[in-house]
Amino acid sequence: MATVTLKGNVCNLCGNDVNVGDNAPEVTVVNSAGLTDKVVGGAKDKAQLIVVVPSLDTPVCASETRKFNEKAAAIAGVEVTVVSMDLPFAAGRFCSAEGIENLTVASDFRNKDFAKAYGVLIADGALAGITCRAVFVVGTDGKVAYKELVSEITAEPNYDAALEAAAKAAPKSTCCGGGHCH
Repeated sequence: MATVTLKGNVCNLCGNDVNVGDNAPEVTVVNSAGLTDKVVGGAKDKAQLIVVVPSLDTPVCASETRKFNEKAAAIAGVEVTVVSMDLPFAAGRFCSAEGIENLTVASDFRNKDFAKAYGVLIADGALAGITCRAVFVVGTDGKVAYKELVSEITAEPNYDAALEAAAKAAPKSTCCGGGHCH
């Protein structure tokens, strides 16, 4: 199974090892806005940028969420979801305080189904039971088009590569500009 580090200390991950080309598992998480169910993964009419963070209550995760909120909003045809183990109430407060409006912040706190399905659940060490830092892009066909498992939990992901992969996976408009698109 995969490993990441926390300040140089190895943390083992558990769950399924999902890679580029694999079917992205459909998993229900809890949307922090309204405590409603939200399904991530699987085939949809938009590409999905799934940003996995340990906790919004840390400077790196907060910064990462703000950056994706700002940058991913410019990509048409992409649905962005940040997934953590934070309780939906805390995530909701974070979104209100930080002006997060261009993406969905969701929690995997109930059964850790997302973390297990995508292989991002930390199995041991100080952060056991929460997610590592990772980014997945899922194409409209439901297949994983991009994956970054950030090797050091305290580091930020490769934003440019993730955003480029999301833009490539987004559905292309068939509009000719004539006002009668199909």
